Amino acid sequence: MKKVRFSVIIPAYNAESTLAACLKALDSQSMPREDYEVIVVDDGSTDGTSRIAKRFNINFIFQKNQGPAVARNRGANAAVGDIILFTDSDCVSDHNWIQEMVRPFNNPDIIGVKGAYKTRQTSLAARFAQAEFEDRYDLLQKYHYIDMIDTYSAAFQKDVFLKIGGFDEGFPVANNEDTDLSYRLVASGHKLIFNPRAFVYHTHPDTLIKYLTVKFWRGYWRMVVYRRYPDKAVKDTYTPKVVKIQTLLTAFSLPLLCLSWLATIFFYLTGLCWSIVIISSFPFSIKTFRKNKKVGLISPAVILLRSLVFAIGGLLGVASCLGKKAKSIAQIY
Repeated sequence: MKKVRFSVIIPAYNAESTLAACLKALDSQSMPREDYEVIVVDDGSTDGTSRIAKRFNINFIFQKNQGPAVARNRGANAAVGDIILFTDSDCVSDHNWIQEMVRPFNNPDIIGVKGAYKTRQTSLAARFAQAEFEDRYDLLQKYHYIDMIDTYSAAFQKDVFLKIGGFDEGFPVANNEDTDLSYRLVASGHKLIFNPRAFVYHTHPDTLIKYLTVKFWRGYWRMVVYRRYPDKAVKDTYTPKVVKIQTLLTAFSLPLLCLSWLATIFFYLTGLCWSIVIISSFPFSIKTFRKNKKVGLISPAVILLRSLVFAIGGLLGVASCLGKKAKSIAQIY
């Protein structure tokens, strides 16, 4: 029998509304079907996820709910292919997705590959989220090697993935466990690259509230990762420097805002911080305006709100890390 070369792993939790489209797209790839397997790891779903998954020619695994990091690791351990690919149950892969994801592995020095997002949505929040991703893709393409691979479109050499320990199962939700793995791989000397031709379609948050909620928790879990890799808080290949500056300014503005009832000067300093954030958003807003006028016009306001909720989430993450550290010290003594 012909050996399966690639394994696509999909963690799924209560994904009955999206899983069928995801698996249909994977069934009709440009690569011969016998070259790859599809593994769905049902993470304890209570809806019809398992029933839908079993309609397709896949390797199905069910586990009690333990989080996506555990599900992905379990799929990787069950995989037959030498290259493992990850995507999410709400993603619809392009016809050439697998072919493009695995192409860079012709170079044996490449350990991991990152693909891209596209969307067919028309809501302003979703279009802004897509513009945000595309801005980061522009940054990634300036680097020969990168330090960030998201699980929505990811591929790794399986032996290296397993040897380094896979995803940290201490992350209970789908948030920054992929950042942690990426930084760990790079710290070990492995090479990761970005291939924008390997893309999947995704449904971004379609309201401002949903978008900001995602950013809040991104900020929280990113601080957990930065505690392990503090140098990445200063610079990485995925986050534009201006975004880090905007986040720092808004974080600095929060105590100033709290002090503004004591003296007017603190109120003015808060306004100054926010004004700098808005002004610094203009290059992104202009670039976005050329593609979508409405999204470009709302960008400065959304970026200020994004910076605020990311900073609040980040400060909460720092407080949580400090609390855990203090607790561990107390247990020692």
